[in-house]
Amino acid sequence: MRRIVMFNRVTADGYFAGPDGNLDWVVPDEEVDRAAAEAIPGSDTFLLGRRTYELFEAFWPHALDDSPTSPDPHAPGRLSPEMRAMAVALNEMTKIVFSRTLKDVTWSNSRLVRELDPREIEALKGQPGKDIVVLGSGSIVSQLTEHGLIDEYQFGVSPILLGSGRPLLSDVSKSSRLDLLEAKTYPSGNVMLRYARSN
Repeated sequence: MRRIVMFNRVTADGYFAGPDGNLDWVVPDEEVDRAAAEAIPGSDTFLLGRRTYELFEAFWPHALDDSPTSPDPHAPGRLSPEMRAMAVALNEMTKIVFSRTLKDVTWSNSRLVRELDPREIEALKGQPGKDIVVLGSGSIVSQLTEHGLIDEYQFGVSPILLGSGRPLLSDVSKSSRLDLLEAKTYPSGNVMLRYARSN
């Protein structure tokens, strides 16, 4: 059975985006980027909602050239081999985009789906393949959480208090117990938390 793994950067007060959707509060961290670049080959499918698709499609297909590095979306002007590894992986992955309003999707290996059907996600998890990853996409994370479909939650907590913004989860009707897998601190003040969904 394939796993669904969610990764999101969040603020210390629990927001995953600013009020206008911005991510300029993320504290850049080469060690966090390195860990992400090392983990991403373990996934071959990416689930995302419309907003995340539009942001990613505008950036990642253009983040590859002949150099051994790619730009960091959270640190303008900074290039790294870790971002190149992310760009290669995201461009090659199968991408399932959930949207009622998009007319079509043009990013390579993308497929447009109008509704998130929990039974179809269960069937997807039962197919051969690597992990399925969710980045950003609060509405998708919320729906998957509501149906108990996320196997591992990874939070990159930045040492920032925004005061207001977009919460990662909304319209989830019940609480979920999580088991701590790992808590790792970084000199930047970032903290990586990994949790498995309790059975």
